[in-house]
Amino acid sequence: MSRRRHPADDPERRKWQDPYVILSSIGVREGDVFVDVGCGEGYFALPAARRIGKKGQVYAIDINEEAVAQLRRQADDEGLSQLQAFTARAEEAVLCDGCADIVFFGNDLHDFSDPGQVIMNARTMLKTSGRVVDLDWKAEPMDIGPPVERRFSVERVKHMIQSARLQILSVQEAGPYHYMIIAAR
Repeated sequence: MSRRRHPADDPERRKWQDPYVILSSIGVREGDVFVDVGCGEGYFALPAARRIGKKGQVYAIDINEEAVAQLRRQADDEGLSQLQAFTARAEEAVLCDGCADIVFFGNDLHDFSDPGQVIMNARTMLKTSGRVVDLDWKAEPMDIGPPVERRFSVERVKHMIQSARLQILSVQEAGPYHYMIIAAR
C-alpha cells in the first residue's frame, strides 16, 4: 500500500509557498509555542512541529474534522507528540491564555465567519512578547486561490488587527500570490 503524500510535500506548491522558508522568516524556533488557526491537514503545522522540537508545542485548529484527523495521523506517524490538533470553530477557540509565541493564519482569514473575533482570540492566546502572523492571498485576480471578491486587502486586515488592539510590526510581500502581516501586543 502506498502512503498518501501529505500536502506539505507538494513540490508545485512549495515552489511558490515553502512552509519552511515562511516559518524561518517569521522566527519560529526550537521551544516555541505555535498556534495554527485554520490548519487544514497541516501544511504549516507539521513543519512547525518539526522545527520547534520536543520542547515546543504546536496547537492546530480547524473546523474540518477529516483534515484534523489526517493531521493527527501524520503527526502520530512521525512521532510529533508536540503537535495537538483540535476540531473547533476559530471564532470560539481560545486554546490557551497568554501561551503562544506565534499565532498563525495561513491563507485563511477570509474563511472565518467573524475574522475580527478570530483575531481577538489570537490576541488572548499571545504571550506578551508574542506575534500574530497573517499570511494571505493578495486581493487581485489570479489563476489560483479563492475568488478575488472573497480576499481581504492589506488595509482591511490591518484595520482588523488594529481593532483587536494589536500593533502592526511589518507588512511584506510573501511570494507572487501572498502578503504577510506581522503584529504584536
